[in-house]
Amino acid sequence: MGKVYIVGAGPGSVDLITVKGLKCIQQADVILYDRLVSKELLSYAKPSAELIFVGKLPKLHHVIQERINKLLVQHARKGKIVTRLKGGDPFVFGRGAEEAEVLRDAGIPFEIVPGITSGIAAPAYAGIPVTHRELGSSFAIITGHLKEGKDEGINWKGLAESVDTLAIYMGVGNLPYITEQLMKYKRNPTTPIALIEWGTTNHQRVVTGTLETIVEIAEKEKIQNPAMIIVGEVVKMREKIAWFEQYQQALRETV
Repeated sequence: MGKVYIVGAGPGSVDLITVKGLKCIQQADVILYDRLVSKELLSYAKPSAELIFVGKLPKLHHVIQERINKLLVQHARKGKIVTRLKGGDPFVFGRGAEEAEVLRDAGIPFEIVPGITSGIAAPAYAGIPVTHRELGSSFAIITGHLKEGKDEGINWKGLAESVDTLAIYMGVGNLPYITEQLMKYKRNPTTPIALIEWGTTNHQRVVTGTLETIVEIAEKEKIQNPAMIIVGEVVKMREKIAWFEQYQQALRETV
């Protein structure tokens, strides 16, 4: 019997994978990797490793997830070391728990290797802390990938009234609905908001505004997924500690 490692590859930058996550790539006989995993990470795999792309496309999630589950079980039963490589953290909107459940039911040994999630890393690279002693003492992670405008039980009222900082994943396509819900439940329309596209990578782009202005700004700037939405007073800190752009500029000047 082989073994499966369910690994978080981090938020995008190849440097932000954990040491254990990298070892799992190096030791794997088979690697099943997602769409947003940095292809540079795959260069660390051994030459004999089988690399299987299992990235998901809209409306095909269910079919592909069933295939992933079968592949994990099949390869492990052949005695292979399998690394299931996921963007971010496998337990933050990554369906890692579902895959672990399948493996447990099949009697296959597995380990979970946490990864740095984009809801913390992307704002950090944009100069935005998700908590701050003076600006935000609470933080929530929310899915913005809503089905046909349905909120899937999201408690927008509680989020608007009780949580200082909101990190919303996969929500750019539903930005008008999200801002509308927050303002509907009395979140101040002037609350700062940031959109971080391709966070932590060389393609990172950040735009800021307020709940009442960000939809127009996002349309003008053509912001697209993958992007994080950060809502809260902590966004103001970007004006002081937006370090990544300065780092990139310094690199360009040295070339």
